[in-house]
Amino acid sequence: DVQLQASGGGLVQAGGSLRLSCAGSGFTFEDFAIAWFRQAPGKEREGVSLISNKDGSTSYADSVKGRFTISSDSAKNTVYLHMSSLEPEDSAVYYCAAGPLYGVTSHIRAHEYVGWGQGTLVTVSS
Repeated sequence: DVQLQASGGGLVQAGGSLRLSCAGSGFTFEDFAIAWFRQAPGKEREGVSLISNKDGSTSYADSVKGRFTISSDSAKNTVYLHMSSLEPEDSAVYYCAAGPLYGVTSHIRAHEYVGWGQGTLVTVSS
């Protein structure tokens, strides 16, 4: 079964950077896309970014374009989310999720993903 372990969250000042990691196991990495979602208190879950582990194609929410970069290391079965120019509005619990490539679109929709990590908290102070 799909298992994901998210890590790398923490407290950072506005304008700073963080790198989140999502380590996957229990599935064929190259047959899946990995996405990052986030949820702030009182707000709906938001799709942030995704990457195809097969061809490296990516997609980003408008709110993070130009600031966040997603990458994949198939040798380590790990996907990274590099976050820079962080803003207080980026504060949230960040979750990674895995979805089979045949069922995933570029729209980063939660229902397309079959396995979820436990979440890692990112807090950006002003």
